[in-house]
Amino acid sequence: MSYEILATIQSPSDVKALSADEVSTLCAEIREKLIDVVSVNGGHLSSNLGVVELTVALHRCFDMPDDSIVFDVGHQCYTHKMLTGRYDRIDTIRREGGLSGFPKSGESPYDSFNAGHSSTSISAAFGIAKGKQLLGDDSYTVAVIGDGSLTGGMAYEGMNNAGRFNKNFIVILNDNKMSISKNVGAMARHLTYIRMKPGYLRMKSLLERGISHIPLFGRRLSDALRHSKASVKHLVYRHTIFDKLGFSYYGPVDGHDMVALTNAMNAAKRAKTPVLIHVITKKGKGYKFAEDDSAHFHGIGSFNIDTGETISGKRTFSDVFSKALCDLSEDDERICAVTAAMRTGTGLVDFSHRFKDRFFDVGIAEQHAVTFCAGLATRGLIPVFAVYSTFLQRGYDQLLHDAAMQRAHIVLAVDRAGIVGEDGETHQGVFDIPMLSSVPNVTIYSPAYFDGLRSCLSAAVHDDESVACVRYPRGGEGCRPDDYPDEDTNFDFYGDPRDRVLIVCYGRLFCEAVSARRSLSERGISVSVLKLCRVKPIDLDAVRIASGFDTVYFFEEGMRRGGIAEYFGDLLGQRGYGGRYRVTAIDNVFVQHAAVSSALHRLGLSAASMVAAISEEQYEETT
Repeated sequence: MSYEILATIQSPSDVKALSADEVSTLCAEIREKLIDVVSVNGGHLSSNLGVVELTVALHRCFDMPDDSIVFDVGHQCYTHKMLTGRYDRIDTIRREGGLSGFPKSGESPYDSFNAGHSSTSISAAFGIAKGKQLLGDDSYTVAVIGDGSLTGGMAYEGMNNAGRFNKNFIVILNDNKMSISKNVGAMARHLTYIRMKPGYLRMKSLLERGISHIPLFGRRLSDALRHSKASVKHLVYRHTIFDKLGFSYYGPVDGHDMVALTNAMNAAKRAKTPVLIHVITKKGKGYKFAEDDSAHFHGIGSFNIDTGETISGKRTFSDVFSKALCDLSEDDERICAVTAAMRTGTGLVDFSHRFKDRFFDVGIAEQHAVTFCAGLATRGLIPVFAVYSTFLQRGYDQLLHDAAMQRAHIVLAVDRAGIVGEDGETHQGVFDIPMLSSVPNVTIYSPAYFDGLRSCLSAAVHDDESVACVRYPRGGEGCRPDDYPDEDTNFDFYGDPRDRVLIVCYGRLFCEAVSARRSLSERGISVSVLKLCRVKPIDLDAVRIASGFDTVYFFEEGMRRGGIAEYFGDLLGQRGYGGRYRVTAIDNVFVQHAAVSSALHRLGLSAASMVAAISEEQYEETT
């Protein structure tokens, strides 16, 4: 496709200059470009296809970057990026050195606030709006939030605070009936009720037009009706929760009707109160495969545009976790599974079908999920909360106060642990270890292989008595030596105790370590590898073995401060270890988007990096 109009857009002013017919063509071109780019780079497709008209309308109605747009999560910002001077780089999105897949203020002045996690936009936008007011700035601030994000409590904290604001603050609720998995809970039911009452605006408009044509008194009656619209709205809707929170509710509006969208936005700009515009969109619109299976195409790797088929991948840790949990649950009716709107991503689809009464999707509410699990545990149930590492961060206080402090037996199945790749800094799973390792009554497992995941999950469910975490990476298992036995749940020693050099690691870095060991052996450097599986508490026998080596290199796919390497080094010190202890971990930086292999190498955690670090130091010692 030639993208004749899209290629000419350098800024929102160019969007404003288009005719209605040109806008329609622009939207079609944007969808074609989105499909083309994501089919190659992977990324968030369904959400971006659903907000094309909405995003174009925003750029036609508001004056960015003076007016501020804050996207919730930010995974739906691809169209926004193309309309704000970044079309010529959109092919680099999610690639190392290219555009981020999320809003980044350092990337463009049109990105008002960095994002990556849900339910934050209203709070951030209200902070921006209040800051503008204090500085005498009358520009508009708009938060764009999905109905899925409204299952997160922070959204209501923001609305509760912002409901007393006077003007120039607008929330656009992008209602596509989905987050990633199907929305659940009372708010989903409330929005469904509103959607089923589309007659409010139509009835109001007809009444106003009809009354205004009554001779003599028509205009007065019309004005009176306009000032009493709250009564009409109450008659039709019985009031929405948004009205109760102080927002003027406009909608529902067809999110693919440019005229309806611009009319609603322009009306909201004239309001003297905070406004919520309820926009109905179709996730995946314009690409049949994404429309039919929007969850699958929410976040997807490379795929064939003509067939919708993804490039076949190998079995993943999520797949193995799914089957292992179902197998355990067949024999133990106490096991429950909990997800925070990530049934598909965390591998709980099969469980939700087979054990329906024991499956709970609590919405995008990780804090609630942890405390809910702790409540289940007090009744003798064994809840397994499957959650991405990056989202577990949101439940830290609940883990500490509600679970670990009272020794509630809950199991955390922490998916996407370690470097996740192209989603970048907001999604890297490198903070769960420092977060959990400081909390008493928490056991942490980090297996390297599928068999280790199965055995660690079984131990977490049946052997541990308080909070137990089993963390595993995105994707499949790496290389495995032919002479490596089944993975132990505590630790494994791989090598020769007579060696002088030892590598210590855990998780998938064991694959990098054994590859480095082979390369070092070819250079005449004999190295053994100590692989931890239970990383908290560390088995003291593992520390004893390590203390027998002259040099210990600890490589950790996580943060250095508060990491397992610091913990292990402290235990070595307590034994009076007199050798050299070297740590390579992520040190005080956020890891940018790049392929996992590239990120590991850049951080000094790849096999080649291990070889370079060890061989250089060992060479210096012998010369």
